[in-house]
Amino acid sequence: MLPTLLGLMLILTRISSFFLVIPVFGWQAIPLHIKATIAVILSLFFCVCKPLAVNPAEVSSSMAMILLAGEAIYGLALGLIVALLFSVVQLSARIAEQQMGLTMSEIVDPLNGEETGALSSLMEMVFILLFLSANGHHMFLRIISRSYDAFPPGTIPTLNALIEGVIHTSSAMFIASLRLAAPLLSAFLVLMVTLALLSRLVPEMDIFMVSIPARVALGLFLVAIFMPFVGGYITEMADWMAKLLPL
Repeated sequence: MLPTLLGLMLILTRISSFFLVIPVFGWQAIPLHIKATIAVILSLFFCVCKPLAVNPAEVSSSMAMILLAGEAIYGLALGLIVALLFSVVQLSARIAEQQMGLTMSEIVDPLNGEETGALSSLMEMVFILLFLSANGHHMFLRIISRSYDAFPPGTIPTLNALIEGVIHTSSAMFIASLRLAAPLLSAFLVLMVTLALLSRLVPEMDIFMVSIPARVALGLFLVAIFMPFVGGYITEMADWMAKLLPL
């Protein structure tokens, strides 16, 4: 009984750590008992399907604690990489909000309880809906399954591999965010140059009062135009995960 329980705990630790960090399942809006039920059901499934890399009967108590800690670290690293790639759309929307002058209009996101901008919250919700409609939540199950194929319960990658994966994911997050926000940045640069020329040509014009509604209108117009490209990031995100996840 105890060896079987140890194997279940190893699998449950990795899955729980992974679902604790990832978007959608890790949100505060989802009740805790729902999260626990999903983690236990998946753990029972993988406990039957995936063999252990160690013999639980030969594992001491101190070694069991080390194995559980390693599984928790590995699950958190996988979840953190997924969460960083998910935040690309929100970060690009924050860049647009800064250019539009909406950084002071923050609201509390009901999904995670954090303060965020209205535009970034809207873009995140749209991206999550597109992600779920494309069966993107199956990607989470594939990540867990592939992690057990590459590193069975009781084994994890080296700490350097996990840290390297998180660092490379952070760089990829900023690159992808700038790529999504590049058209908006270019348009706002043209707008600022135009307003600067108008201030020289028409000194009587109050450029400050004109620029505020112009920046907001341009930002909303460009966001509406480039909204379809947000759905295309789902495929790109899957490619990033295949390259960056330590599997």
